[in-house]
Amino acid sequence: VEFVLGHKCFFAHTKMQRFWEVGKKIVGVGRNYAEHAKELGNQVPKGKPLLFLKPTSSYVRPGSPIIRPINNKILHHEVELGVVVGKRGKNISTQDAMSHVAGYTVALDMTARDLQDIEKNNGHPWFEGKCYDTFCAVGDFIKAEEVQDPQNLGLWIKVNGVLKQNGKTSDMIFQVPEIISHLSTIMTLEEGDLILTGTPAGVGEVKPGDDLTAGITELPKYDIRFQVTQEE
Repeated sequence: VEFVLGHKCFFAHTKMQRFWEVGKKIVGVGRNYAEHAKELGNQVPKGKPLLFLKPTSSYVRPGSPIIRPINNKILHHEVELGVVVGKRGKNISTQDAMSHVAGYTVALDMTARDLQDIEKNNGHPWFEGKCYDTFCAVGDFIKAEEVQDPQNLGLWIKVNGVLKQNGKTSDMIFQVPEIISHLSTIMTLEEGDLILTGTPAGVGEVKPGDDLTAGITELPKYDIRFQVTQEE
């Protein structure tokens, strides 16, 4: 029995190593850092997280570029802590939430800000602003055991070597267990699903030709790097 259970555990971790191929959904948390909400003139969510979805077709991995779409004039970077779900669950309590986490990743929630602004002004969902191909850039899978406290991490991004965002996950309005618990009241969370937990202040524009590097301060071996190109 121990061998079988151990094998299952190994298999599960092997699958999570390529969560971008396994997961069925990407769920984003908007305005989860007060200073980020403020910098864009938005109200801070109260009572429950502000959620949106991205398609799994938006995944892009290091070695491939982030592509600015033809009809997008202002593309913004947003560095985030990505949480990878490792165990299926529905109506998960905050106390049990972390047992559903397989690990983490460094993620860039790329946003077509001009298109998102149009959607916001019209009261529409953030569909065009968030869902293009390559708008969810992710690094390697980080096992949960490598992160002692997901609420005590530094997140940073540099554009062409210049530091643009440098925040702390301790500043999240809704912490990881709260996010998981609330999400699971709406939808079943499944193995490989990715939760983007929000971005700290300092978001800004990137253009074709820019070089992006980002990471978790405490885990430099998981730093990521992407080039930005223009759709032709």
